[in-house]
Amino acid sequence: MSCSEQLMTALDALDHAFASEGSFLVTGCTYCYGDRDFAELSGPLHLIGDDLVSSVAAKTPDHWEDFPRLYRHLVPRIIRLLVTGRLHIDEELIASRLIHAGWATWDLPLAEALQDVWSAWWQSTLHTHPSPVPVRDSLSVITVATNSLRPWLNVWTATNTPAADAHLADLVDDVMFEFEITDLRLGFYDEYDATAELLGWLLTDVRDRVIDTCLDAPFLYERLQAAAQRSS
Repeated sequence: MSCSEQLMTALDALDHAFASEGSFLVTGCTYCYGDRDFAELSGPLHLIGDDLVSSVAAKTPDHWEDFPRLYRHLVPRIIRLLVTGRLHIDEELIASRLIHAGWATWDLPLAEALQDVWSAWWQSTLHTHPSPVPVRDSLSVITVATNSLRPWLNVWTATNTPAADAHLADLVDDVMFEFEITDLRLGFYDEYDATAELLGWLLTDVRDRVIDTCLDAPFLYERLQAAAQRSS
């Protein structure tokens, strides 16, 4: 089974795990949403339009009477649109909203199904270039959602394929612009300080896979030491 097929399997499993999260009466901000929107959100999950799902996915929690329940109910739709690049909002927002919804504390089958999607999505991303969602955005979503970066970098190190290397080149081009890597935070709200882990990884684990000589700048090693001391 290919990585993209494994991702689709994980998404189908997510649908199945969340099937018990039935519809309920949704209420919220009447300035942003009308009766027709609330009726649609209160109806069958598969009948909610993609545009409405994307809108709800982005709104701040205070727009809803019961934000955690609504977000949990919509997760299968939100995540499928997210990983296939069809959400049309800033992908990093989703990690922040999931944290606010308390996804890590949900019933184990729900949390595990979402964790499986993170793993499958990351593998699929590293094996597909270009990917539906840029690699930096995918990495940011997964890192912030799970509050961990190194495990995902380790997977990237172990994935020595042309697609993974192409993504690596893209990431280096991105984070080396104006040396953003020296103070790099991931997440829509800059929740995760990634400087020490990501810079250390680029300078050691995958240095031989990166052509960009900017990584040889001496001050980067000084910045790495400073970042490591700050995070210790």
